[in-house]
Amino acid sequence: MVLSYQAAVLHEAGSPLRIETVTAPDLRPKEVLVQVRAAGLCHTDLEVIQGQLRYPMPIILGHEAAGEVVAMGSEAQEVQVGDHVVLSWNPHCNSCFYCNRDLPILCEPYLQEGAKALHFDGTSKARQADGTELHHLMFLGTFAEYCIVPDQQAVPVPKAIPFDAACLIGCGVMTGAGAALNIAEIAPGDSVMVVGCGAVGLAAVQGARMAKAGTIIAVDLNDQKLDLATRLGATHGVNASKADVAAQVRALTQGRGADVVLESAGSPAAFRTTVEAVRPGGQVIWLGKTDVQADISFRWGALMQEKRIRRSSYGGARPSRDFPMLAQAYIDGTLKLDELITQRIGLDRINDGFAALARGEAIRSVVMF
Repeated sequence: MVLSYQAAVLHEAGSPLRIETVTAPDLRPKEVLVQVRAAGLCHTDLEVIQGQLRYPMPIILGHEAAGEVVAMGSEAQEVQVGDHVVLSWNPHCNSCFYCNRDLPILCEPYLQEGAKALHFDGTSKARQADGTELHHLMFLGTFAEYCIVPDQQAVPVPKAIPFDAACLIGCGVMTGAGAALNIAEIAPGDSVMVVGCGAVGLAAVQGARMAKAGTIIAVDLNDQKLDLATRLGATHGVNASKADVAAQVRALTQGRGADVVLESAGSPAAFRTTVEAVRPGGQVIWLGKTDVQADISFRWGALMQEKRIRRSSYGGARPSRDFPMLAQAYIDGTLKLDELITQRIGLDRINDGFAALARGEAIRSVVMF
């Protein structure tokens, strides 16, 4: 039986997504069929729409999602029909040079196949009505009613967490909170600065709180986002359009600068601010990104004094470990996710959601299926 369903398809950069009926092939042995119940609109999707990230088209975007397993291949493991799952966009082979060094985010097949915008086995899992194969963003393509993935990409989480909150764990929350908890080596009492208070930055603020940082300084251009950051755990807020950020941070840290700086704004000015505001010997973790072909300049003196700079794409994610942990933190009230959702929309309003994201009006719009 052919599975037909609705999906939002991008045909060319700069154009609106089109809602189309697409079809899916039969499941392969290690695959599962997930009925997508909620999908977040992320800046990475917007970058593809705007042409800053370049992928083959037509393509189904979406990579931050939660849903329910409704069918399984004969060899699928670790999940059962009926499980509620958060989807991971980092499938990995578990046997290459980098996987053997506990760096699945650098898995060689993952990096080699990603630019093709197909699934991890190199095939398309959806076709248009005329038979044209569709591409999928980040091995998922979740702006659709259904998604076929290898079993390793569907991670069960407690059913007590609602789908709209759970979907955020799949990208923005894992990236931000994971950077604080898994990457940054925050010690109790440390000073932490978070630059950019979108979904990733607000998750990083909460990760710093969960790591028991003493001073948490949120930086943004929007006072409302800074107020939200304070409600979620920041001890101070600095509006970068109104103050010298590095000077403010030094004033709050006995003149040294922050022990850890987590950047999630993705602008040249933000990247420069991170290295100016971190203390000698401190850590800078870059989470945001800009156009992949852009050049960014730094004051050389700001890079000296044993400062450590690291790029992190997924917060050191080990999905089978981290997704359930973050879901349980939400259930326990430690991790606030409802506050990150600006609006819940239907698939037919997805272009409105991206317009709001482009204007800076939304932290997360979530498509509800």
